[in-house]
Amino acid sequence: MNLFHTLSVKNMTLRNRIVMPPMCMYSTEGDGVPTDFHFTHYTSRAVGGAGLIIVEATGVLPPGRISDRCLGLWNDRQAEAMKPLVATCQKYGAKVAIQLNHAGRKCEAKEKTIFAPSAIPFEETSPVPKEMTEEEIRDVVQAFRSAAARAAAIGFDALEIHGAHGYLMNEFLSPLTNRRTDGYGGSTENRCRFLLEVLRAVHEVWPAEKPVLLRVSAEDYEPEGIHPEEMVKIVELVKPYIDVLDVSSGGVMPTPPTAIYPGYQVRAAEILKQSSGLPVITVGLITEAHQAEQILGEGRADLIALGRELLRDPYWVLHTARDLNIEYPWPEQYVRGFKARK
Repeated sequence: MNLFHTLSVKNMTLRNRIVMPPMCMYSTEGDGVPTDFHFTHYTSRAVGGAGLIIVEATGVLPPGRISDRCLGLWNDRQAEAMKPLVATCQKYGAKVAIQLNHAGRKCEAKEKTIFAPSAIPFEETSPVPKEMTEEEIRDVVQAFRSAAARAAAIGFDALEIHGAHGYLMNEFLSPLTNRRTDGYGGSTENRCRFLLEVLRAVHEVWPAEKPVLLRVSAEDYEPEGIHPEEMVKIVELVKPYIDVLDVSSGGVMPTPPTAIYPGYQVRAAEILKQSSGLPVITVGLITEAHQAEQILGEGRADLIALGRELLRDPYWVLHTARDLNIEYPWPEQYVRGFKARK
């Protein structure tokens, strides 16, 4: 089955095509430092067979957190606490990436000021963000660079930049939230400038042999927003700096998707895969092995992210291999449970 084939990107070889996508756990003590819960949460998915684990959205600055209880990577204490988590996941066969993020106007942490490309609140009841100056933009670019350097020192196998779901990077990219009249607003090329600056800064400190992923929202679900056709142009602009596309949708506005069904985001992933030639991760209520296999078999995506399903079942990969009678390198301690049929 394609689902259990390996995949290599640069020096990273995944044991299968199953990805645990970044999902916020809101479980720090407010200091951005991972806890015992994070250790158990991630290492159990490594033991359970996930090929790639992408650690949840991790703030590059305190106002870049989605909430007060989100992970951070703006200081060395946070980095030191992450090292054993990453090493243990790798010990049990998973590759581990970290998603670096700035929440922009969707920051709900207790910060005096929240920032965005333009002073437009997310909802009527949301606080009005401060429109960023060019100096503040440069500061955030450097924060991404510093966090990437820490991620490299920790030993992560890959790095993901969060450009989706209405957070700061997505806010710059979308014309719905970027009303700037300087070099960071207006045309697609200008709206892409912040992302390009972050990617270039990250590459100054991230090992050249390790992959960089970019998560994008390919559809804003608003007539004047981003649609897959424009995302094709954006990806073409940043393609020299990325190795894998992680394709999602929505989040920049409160507007819900027009239709939600198993695999509802696969078409956007397929469009970006065909146009860019890059390996693509797809996601979106995919829970069944046969659907995941069909998506891979038809060449619509290269990796399948299972979010809610891996929350429900950390051992989904092991259970699926057993159900399909596939020989799989079960953890030695669990072999008698997965191989036995009586």
